[in-house]
Amino acid sequence: MTTNTRRNTCLVATTPGAPLGVNVVGYSYYLPDEVITNADLARTVDTSDEWILARTGIRSRHRAAKEQATSDLAIAAARPALERANITPAQLDTILIATATPDSPVPAVSCVVQAGLGAAGAAAMDVGAGCSGFLFALHTAACFVRAGAAHRVLVIGAETLTRVTDYGDRRSCILFGDGAGAAVVTSPEAGAECTIPRSSDGLELIYSALGTDGLMADLIKIPAGGSRNPASEATIRDRQHYLRLDGQAVFRQAVRRMAEAAGEALEATGLTPSDIDWILPHQANARIVVAVAEQTGIPPERAMLDMAETGNTSAASIPITLGRARESGQLAAGQLILMLAFGAGLTWACQIWRVRE
Repeated sequence: MTTNTRRNTCLVATTPGAPLGVNVVGYSYYLPDEVITNADLARTVDTSDEWILARTGIRSRHRAAKEQATSDLAIAAARPALERANITPAQLDTILIATATPDSPVPAVSCVVQAGLGAAGAAAMDVGAGCSGFLFALHTAACFVRAGAAHRVLVIGAETLTRVTDYGDRRSCILFGDGAGAAVVTSPEAGAECTIPRSSDGLELIYSALGTDGLMADLIKIPAGGSRNPASEATIRDRQHYLRLDGQAVFRQAVRRMAEAAGEALEATGLTPSDIDWILPHQANARIVVAVAEQTGIPPERAMLDMAETGNTSAASIPITLGRARESGQLAAGQLILMLAFGAGLTWACQIWRVRE
């Protein structure tokens, strides 16, 4: 039997390290074909490949084609995830999509994806938690599964951040790219019906927790386009529909919040840093990832660094990194993965997953 032993936003078993009855049975990702290199950016703003690489660890990022929207990227990531899980769209109960860049304000992009996949029986909704969105959506899916309200949930993180990137701002335009990642979340009973090609396609949840500090919301924002500041000639002229962030303050908060969340997770589960095989943080900046690993007591060589070719893809970064880690052979049965995210809101999240035997 499992129960919550901490605040309501935390899922952890009473037996340390025991699974919570929530599985991922297939996952995949999609990156658009077009690539923007640091050299490309240096032709339009005052920067260089060396400057960007030293400060972020990013060499290039992907950009969606003009005819592609966030829903297209989400569908492209979802189809192989469903195939790997041996689940058809018609078998899905729920679709959750984490994004800060939907196709349009209304309808929810999850509804567009539901129609595109042909998942007519699935309820669909969006989850907005910035770069923490994928873990927030996974946490929501876990709650549905544990409550018996759903048995097969498709969780997607998808972003077209290049559409809200100000390419006149050299501090922020170097960071962001487009992409999507998807995972199929099930109960053990539903997952038993799936034929998983390789063990590394299966994960079981050990711990999940969420956090928010709305008092610091101004650190990452798009100033206009909502009900507070609707679109107007003035907001367009003042470039208020682009993403803005206070880089130094965000860096400090990201390291602090993710390191604290990791410490709480280890304490709650009875695990130690040496028990963790991989730390998989949101891929915002290589320096942030290394700092979080060091403060958590995990050697930096066990931190997954995947932003060099993808940039910061916000809610899509964790599933993209997970999929690429599987492709590279980094994952093995029995390994423990500590996932951490931090994003606009401010929001942060932490989960521990075990690669299934």
